[in-house]
Amino acid sequence: MSERASQGRDLARTAILATLGQSGPLSRSDLARRLDLSPATVTQVTRRLLEHGMVEELERVPSRGGRPAQLLGLVGSAGRAVGVKIAPDHAVAVVVRLDGELLEERETSLDAAAPDCLDRVAALLRPLTSGETRLLGVGVGVPGVVDSPDGGIVEAPTLGWAGTPVGARLRDLLRLPVLVDNDVNTLAVAERLYGRGRAHRDFLVVTVGLGIGLAIIVDGGLLRGSRGGAGEFGHLPVADGPRCACGNNGCLEAVIGSQGLLDAARARGLARPDAAVFAEAGAMLGRAVAGLVNILDPAAVLVLGEGTRDWDQWRPGFDPAFHAHLFRSGDRVPVEVDPWDDSRWAQGAAALVLGTPFDVAPGTGEQGDLVLARLEGRLG
Repeated sequence: MSERASQGRDLARTAILATLGQSGPLSRSDLARRLDLSPATVTQVTRRLLEHGMVEELERVPSRGGRPAQLLGLVGSAGRAVGVKIAPDHAVAVVVRLDGELLEERETSLDAAAPDCLDRVAALLRPLTSGETRLLGVGVGVPGVVDSPDGGIVEAPTLGWAGTPVGARLRDLLRLPVLVDNDVNTLAVAERLYGRGRAHRDFLVVTVGLGIGLAIIVDGGLLRGSRGGAGEFGHLPVADGPRCACGNNGCLEAVIGSQGLLDAARARGLARPDAAVFAEAGAMLGRAVAGLVNILDPAAVLVLGEGTRDWDQWRPGFDPAFHAHLFRSGDRVPVEVDPWDDSRWAQGAAALVLGTPFDVAPGTGEQGDLVLARLEGRLG
């Protein structure tokens, strides 16, 4: 086989895996049509993927004529990733299959500002990574700005980190590919691959909790900005004070993040936020999210994070404010709120690795190439 033909097959193989990863099961004819490949090429490439256990044949579905079409889907066990979410006082780690299924979860307490923080994170990860032949890499989610997933240099005031080389340090400790990104970005990648985002090529993920976060999916891929800082929605200035962890005054996060809500409640003589505090916060969030929709024109807004446990109290303020401030009257952009558990942060971090073969997150660079090499290694 000529070198050009071999490269063509490699590209077709990657494109087929990426399409199945982003869209779910498809027939061979659907793959050929979407990728502008000949049916013969799709048949040849998928035969090899089937032989090496990367894809599998699923049920048949009715076609427009002739025999029912055979669907192809990814084999979840063909690859795994470890994901870890680092918070100020703890870290959660998970093992996730290529199809998004959660296999194992572990947690440890830590002090993110301590000098040995990343050593403790590595100690949490080692039992999940040692001896795993199908492991593609480690994904790390942090509440801060990351230069690129490949570089992994983190600015995170809530963790006490400034220019911290998280990626390089964990690679040295674990001897594995490591990708790092903002934790809300990783959630958006997971939603694009496995969740409600699979139905949309343009959507927003807004998180509520300790902070207020945003991730932007445009044309099926994550928008990171020129220096990794796209989506710092929590630092939108909305008021005169209070002081934010970033050093500025009046950031959205400082006003309606969990500490801001607690401060507002105490100012009224309450031990914890009541319905009125939540409704006022919901109205402020609704106006701000409407502004995002007016600027970015997404197909949907997904609301996630630990704060959604109280969404029934946010909603009376959020819903009317959101709809009242949309640019086009009558706009019906769906706002979808999912139930929450803390392991989803770590699952998102794992998706940063699992999304690499599917071209969802940019900036994976050399570490992404190593992830792909591990996946391709199963194909000889």
